[in-house]
Amino acid sequence: MSHNIRTVAVIGAGVIGRSFTALFLAHGLKVLVFVSEPTPASAKKLEDYLQNVWPTIEKQETASIKNYEILSRVNDLETRLKECDFIQENGPEKLDIKISLFGQLDAYASPTAIIASATSGIPSSKFITECKYHPERILIVHPFNPPHVIPLVEIVPHPKTAPEVAERTKEFFSSLGRYPVVVQHEVPGFVANRLQCALLMEAFSLVRRGVVTPEELDATITQGLGLRWSLTGPFMTAILGGGGNPGGFERIANHLGPGLWAWMTDMQAHSVMSQDPANVFQPMFPVVQDRLGMVDTVALEKERDELLGEIIRLKKERKTLM
Repeated sequence: MSHNIRTVAVIGAGVIGRSFTALFLAHGLKVLVFVSEPTPASAKKLEDYLQNVWPTIEKQETASIKNYEILSRVNDLETRLKECDFIQENGPEKLDIKISLFGQLDAYASPTAIIASATSGIPSSKFITECKYHPERILIVHPFNPPHVIPLVEIVPHPKTAPEVAERTKEFFSSLGRYPVVVQHEVPGFVANRLQCALLMEAFSLVRRGVVTPEELDATITQGLGLRWSLTGPFMTAILGGGGNPGGFERIANHLGPGLWAWMTDMQAHSVMSQDPANVFQPMFPVVQDRLGMVDTVALEKERDELLGEIIRLKKERKTLM
């Protein structure tokens, strides 16, 4: 394990926090789960979740589903956080809450502990203003849901994060079988969510305009773009589309360039970004509900995670795919 990380704190036991807990337990780590206030209901929710996902996770021989404690963020943080070598925060996407919380984490954590946030898009430089002790050990570790299945984690240091902290964090998540990508400069939304945002905004626009139905738009991803990009990514897909190496990227850029600009002009003319944010999604609610509202999402999520695990396993057996 990277630099003797043995005990991990998970701050918050929502969707991401529970999944991180499963990932850490599967690799033989002890996990202290801090929630606002533990209750029998919250304890059972976490236990049921772990029991449900445990059979599908790749586990080390030392892994134990029972090697965790649920603690109170109010009563136990000050006394128990110092036991942890790594701290993974998964709280609300609200800047004021994160400023206060990270001030506490910085004050109570061991001086050598790394403190990471799973925020989806707030740069850590925005919420370290109350960190008076070791702000240099704070950074972003942004996963893709569910993190016990999806390998990608984005590691985003702020300008004053110590380089060795980013490197230790990268080594740690690599040791957990994840694929860490270090983002070199802070930008809102980081990398993956910015790409996702661009695609979602155009998807919303096309559905609003009646160009395509929600389920058929989903199919263009699941039956086309998503299949291809999951194996080669946008740049390598472009190289292959241009006839492969050498020179494939230059050829596809020269071939598609004029068309791309024409498409972008139309996309910008119909962008939902030109609408009042309060009213952008309102017309889509009944459309999406009518088309997709009856899907059994519990069964769908289970099948999704099982198949994702199988795809990831198969990719690992190949030599050239990332």
